[in-house]
Amino acid sequence: MQLHVIVVAYRSRELVRACLRSLQGHPPAAADLQVSVVDNASGDGTPELVRAEFPAVDLVAMAGNVGFSAANNLVLRRSTAEYMLLLNPDTEVRPGALDRVLETMSRRPEVAVAGPRLVLRDGTFDHAAKRSFPTPVSALAHFTGLGRSRLAGEFLGQYRAPGLGEHESGYVEAVNGAFMMVRREALEQVGLLDEGYWLYMEDLDWCCRFERAGWRTWYEGGAEVLHVKGGTSGSWRGLRQNIAFHRGMGRFYRKFQGGSRPLLDALVYIAIGLKLIVSALRSSLARRTALRTRGRRA
Repeated sequence: MQLHVIVVAYRSRELVRACLRSLQGHPPAAADLQVSVVDNASGDGTPELVRAEFPAVDLVAMAGNVGFSAANNLVLRRSTAEYMLLLNPDTEVRPGALDRVLETMSRRPEVAVAGPRLVLRDGTFDHAAKRSFPTPVSALAHFTGLGRSRLAGEFLGQYRAPGLGEHESGYVEAVNGAFMMVRREALEQVGLLDEGYWLYMEDLDWCCRFERAGWRTWYEGGAEVLHVKGGTSGSWRGLRQNIAFHRGMGRFYRKFQGGSRPLLDALVYIAIGLKLIVSALRSSLARRTALRTRGRRA
C-alpha cells in the first residue's frame, strides 16, 4: 500500500518544518510513505529548508502563487499511489493518526475521502473537521454566529454536522481540506480539484462531487491531528484571500444549488457581496489594530 502526502506551502516555513517532522516521527506502519511539498513562491526560504532538512521529500518550487487547487493537482496528476493525502502545512499528525485513517479507508471501499479529528493548539476541537454542505439557511446561521451557539440545534447548526460527536466516527457530507485522505479509484472517476477555486471551498466542492458520483465521506474521530488555525493565512484575511473566499462561496452555490430559483439566487449573491464588504472591513481594522499594538510595544 502506498500513501502520497501533498503539502502546499505559502509563507509558512516554520510550520512546514513542524509538519514534515511530524510525518517523520509518526509515519504509517501499514503503507509506504511518499511526501511532496509544493511551494507557491513563498519567498521565505521554504524550498531551501526542505532541501536542507528533508532531502527525501519531493520538492516542487513554483514561480508564482497558483493557488491551493492547482498546486495540489500538479502532484495528483503524476502520482500513482493508492491513497493521496492533502495536508496543510499548519498541521501536525499525532501518533497512529495516519494508520487509523488508512485502516478505515481499507475497511470501507465505499469511502472516497476521509478526515480526522482536528484539534487547535489549546486542545479544543476544530469544528470545521466535519461539515455538511452549506445551504443558504445554514450558511447564514453559521456566519451570524447563531449556528455556532450551543443552543442552535441541528437545524441551525447543520453546517457543523452536529449529529456526529467529535470523538465518534461515521459518514458526513464533508471534511476539512487541512487533511483529506483520498482514494485513487475515486479520484480517477471524479477528477481533480476544481481550479476555479483559487483558495477556499475546493474541499467542499470535491466532497460534493464524490457524493454525487456515489462515493461516501468519512469522519474518523479516533484519529487526531493538530491544526494551527490560520497558520497559513494569518490571523486575518488579506483582500485577495477575502475575495477568493467569497468568490468560492458563490461558485459552490452556482454549481450545486443555484439556477432554479432566480429570486433566491439574487438574494444569495447579494448576501455574499455584503459579507465580503463586512469581512474586508473587519480584516482591515484587525490589521491596523495589530500594527498599532506592535508599534506601541516597539
